[in-house]
Amino acid sequence: MKKIQKIAAATCLGLGLLGSAVAAGHYEPGVEGIDSSAAPPPGLYYLAYLVNYQIDSVSGLPGNNTGSASILANRVVWLTSHKFLGANYGMEALIPVQATSLTFNGIGVSSTSRGIGDIYLGPVVLSWAGADYGLVFAAGEWLSNGSYSSTDPSSLGLGYRSTMLTFGGTYYPDERKLWSVSALARFEKNGTQSQTGITPGDGLSVEWGIGREIGGGKKIGLVGYVQNQTSSSSGPGANPENPRKSGIGVEFDLPVMSQGMMLKFAGYKEYSASSGATKGTLLRMTIVKRF
Repeated sequence: MKKIQKIAAATCLGLGLLGSAVAAGHYEPGVEGIDSSAAPPPGLYYLAYLVNYQIDSVSGLPGNNTGSASILANRVVWLTSHKFLGANYGMEALIPVQATSLTFNGIGVSSTSRGIGDIYLGPVVLSWAGADYGLVFAAGEWLSNGSYSSTDPSSLGLGYRSTMLTFGGTYYPDERKLWSVSALARFEKNGTQSQTGITPGDGLSVEWGIGREIGGGKKIGLVGYVQNQTSSSSGPGANPENPRKSGIGVEFDLPVMSQGMMLKFAGYKEYSASSGATKGTLLRMTIVKRF
């Protein structure tokens, strides 16, 4: 049981990052869920996030507006035994490979892009572990390496850098840790877009999960998220609206002990979107391997 819990915790640093051209910023919510801020033991971890996001509509945009984004986000996390403020110190990096296809009839846009998106580098990961809780804090930078065009909304990159801060916690209310309640917040401070001179408004994403172990390390649970642009964009021609969207879904976690891996499956349905935010469904599978 302890070995299962260690592998499960490795999926829950609360730092599963995903760049997407259809997100309100670099981070697409829905990539973390149950035990999103649990504290794994020190080690080297590889995580593969496979995500498919299907756009059904764009709030406030007339006509039929659809699209899809498929992403494989390759993430490496090194969590050391060195202590800082009582937490294990670590670092991480993430490289997303994605394909985005958009058909926004309301504005006459039809475009497709494939390749490497903006890369994330995280020099600070702090993870605290208590008897009935886990906490995580992280700081890092989204680069602007992905190809970007101000006339192509499906561009692989966003054309600007972002500093992202992450903080979250997971609480286990019972002694056997069968139940868990978690919340994870990410704040993005966005830089200026080089081609347009626009500085996108800052963004806040909050993800949550309520999970229950059902035997052998397997878990099921209810998950959800809210993403909101917290400040207005500025610069010539900046959008005056602040997009917001919310989603809810279910998750199932399956340990593969023979391979030392954890598989996490989730599906979300966005039930609200406003001020130009996309609305749709998101499917996710996460593969975690500890070395």
